[in-house]
Amino acid sequence: MEQQHQFPTEEVTLPSKGLLYPKESPLSKGVITMKYMTAREEDILTNQNLIENGTVIDKLLQSLIVTSINYDDLLLGDKNAILIAARILGYGKDYEFEYNGKNHKIDLTDVEDKSIDESLISNNENKFFFTLPTSKKEVTFKLLTHGDEKAIAAEIKGLKRLNKESSSNVSTRMKHMITSVDGNSETKTIREFVDNELLARDARELRNYISGVQPDVDLIYKYEDKNGDFVTIPVPIGLNFFWPDTEL
Repeated sequence: MEQQHQFPTEEVTLPSKGLLYPKESPLSKGVITMKYMTAREEDILTNQNLIENGTVIDKLLQSLIVTSINYDDLLLGDKNAILIAARILGYGKDYEFEYNGKNHKIDLTDVEDKSIDESLISNNENKFFFTLPTSKKEVTFKLLTHGDEKAIAAEIKGLKRLNKESSSNVSTRMKHMITSVDGNSETKTIREFVDNELLARDARELRNYISGVQPDVDLIYKYEDKNGDFVTIPVPIGLNFFWPDTEL
């Protein structure tokens, strides 16, 4: 009989509060259980194959999540919260990083969730509505999951294989986020709309709206520069986020 090992665990609250997952999903509870990092996870962090193919962080989080979930279902903002929790449980709350030649330190337990407007959500459905200000077209959209991100990355990689000069990141993401245009949910219609009809100013307003409704963690750091002005920067996250004392 295989020996069972018990590790200390913590519950992590998701920024979405579980409101955007089907009720039958464990993620709809708005809380997941994670275990503390062990030497096994450090092996993952130093696995060169995982580092080179860009999957090391996801493999790490999958190893730490105790709750039985479909990892591909995770909203990106919720995944960011799990990322922060993993760092705290693994190496503590203090995170030092360099920006513009100056060292900064942030207490990760001070990172707050972005507030979510629950009035925009009904029936645990990942579905939102927006009227494009210029064209007046009505679009519905969803917030991206980890599974969506994988599909987008694969599509962009394929496009660049066909044309090395291809720069389709913005439009490809839009094609995966928009679920209908004026009530038409056909994939072909949505893709043609993004490529040929979606005005730049409307696309910008839509992206701003999406950013405003997306549950996430507020990874913004403010500091005072040498002139006494306050500067706001995004907190950089890479492999050093987990193992700052090791060169990978």
